[in-house]
Amino acid sequence: MNILSEYISFMLERQDQILSLTGQHIYLTFTAVFLAILFAVPLGIAITRFEKVAGIVVGIANAVQALPSLALLGFLIPIMGIGSKPSVVMIFLYSLLPIIKNTYTGLTNVDRAILEAGKGMGMTNWQLMRMVQLPLALPVIMTGVRISAVTAVGLTTIAALIGAGGLGQLIYRGISMVNNKMIITGAVPAMVLTLIVDYLLNILERVVTPKGIKKK
Repeated sequence: MNILSEYISFMLERQDQILSLTGQHIYLTFTAVFLAILFAVPLGIAITRFEKVAGIVVGIANAVQALPSLALLGFLIPIMGIGSKPSVVMIFLYSLLPIIKNTYTGLTNVDRAILEAGKGMGMTNWQLMRMVQLPLALPVIMTGVRISAVTAVGLTTIAALIGAGGLGQLIYRGISMVNNKMIITGAVPAMVLTLIVDYLLNILERVVTPKGIKKK
């Protein structure tokens, strides 16, 4: 209990710093994931219309995902310098794959009979996409967004290495000082933030999913 009390006291002494760094962490994560959604969802929709390029697009996103984050930062720093910009771009690139893949998968797995019925009613391709395919695919798309957002919270800790701030700053400072209390002070809020993001997106998924459509 004494050890736990020491950790809690250590964190309380630095609560202002923790709150400030948490704010930076949220900003970096939200910006990158929001931009990824704006880019990846339309791209996922587009490749359902051009099946020949679907494999290429997903393959490129897979290749980016497989690239080590530190190596990716190493490529971005000479171009964009240090700070928040390369960090946001890195998180953005890593966030693309789950959203593109789930958007594509969700749309292509819509029952063909439903689409044929819509065409029989005189719906255009755009109307089918907006009124039938997207609502039916929404649970799968939201799962991709949740995966990206949760992963992004963890990736944002790396941003501290290039001066972008965030909770990773406490973690890396703790590592350099061999200070476990400092490491925990950064790691615990990051873990809690991950759980909160996942919980809130789960609620959002339920809100935006039309009634009668089961989550896959």
